[in-house]
Amino acid sequence: MATAEAADTLPHIDAALVRRLVDSQFPQWATLPLELLVPAGSDHVIYRLGDELSVRLPRHAGAIGQARKESHWLPRLAPHLPLTIPAPVGVGEPDFGYPWPWAVSRWLEGEVATVETLADSAPATVELAGFLTALQRFTLPENVSAGDLPEELTGRPLSDRDHATRATIERLAGVFDAPAMTALWEEALNAPAWSGPPVWFHGDFHTGNLLTRDGRLSAVIDFGSLGVGDPAPDLMIAFTLLTPANRAVFRDALGVDEATWLRGRGWALATGLNAYSSYAAVNPVIAAQTTRQIGAALAG
Repeated sequence: MATAEAADTLPHIDAALVRRLVDSQFPQWATLPLELLVPAGSDHVIYRLGDELSVRLPRHAGAIGQARKESHWLPRLAPHLPLTIPAPVGVGEPDFGYPWPWAVSRWLEGEVATVETLADSAPATVELAGFLTALQRFTLPENVSAGDLPEELTGRPLSDRDHATRATIERLAGVFDAPAMTALWEEALNAPAWSGPPVWFHGDFHTGNLLTRDGRLSAVIDFGSLGVGDPAPDLMIAFTLLTPANRAVFRDALGVDEATWLRGRGWALATGLNAYSSYAAVNPVIAAQTTRQIGAALAG
């Protein structure tokens, strides 16, 4: 999600700017039309470039490393994953007053996943578990160890969210069950830490980053939070998307132990509270999604 920044510190992004950036740095695509994607995510402004490409420009400083990160790692991951992921084709440089790297990738057809299309889908549940299993099994090149990974891939512990989550619980006490949220949060923080080897995780694995075609899962997008460490953050998908019955199927398919499941509930609670606090007042869809997510995390 976007970091809090004053509007006057954010770059102004419009079609004229994107056209100048593309034409000057990727002249082979200068004749391709640009079309603004609405709505886009909170982190990027996205334009479709012709029929086969997309251009993504970070809206805020919190997303400025994603273009190069995805360009480096996604081509390595893609052959090992059972669902399509973005295929970067170029990283643009700052210019014309725009201050950050930006990305050109292959266009992915599909609709953003919703509870209505996938929550009751047993095949989708199994596919989600299979995708995470494959991601977690991805191995580093022989000359690279987990200790050699760049800081951008280092997973943050749940405890890093403690202060902000407790403050949000207090602020939303009139909306949600504050004692129940506090109890879950403390249980999640006190759960045993991940004791297995570090594994790869998506880091922002929720419905907004899943695409569907013809009612079936087709792609996973937005790997800005990709990292190596505890797999618990990716369990948030169980609480943002799945029914209670399919959550049980998903957990069994992944073989998730009690401590990891509890930390996953903590991640779902923390991210749900953050999104609700930031966007629910202006977006009723997010309000409904995050209310469901928080309730599911509390239910387990």
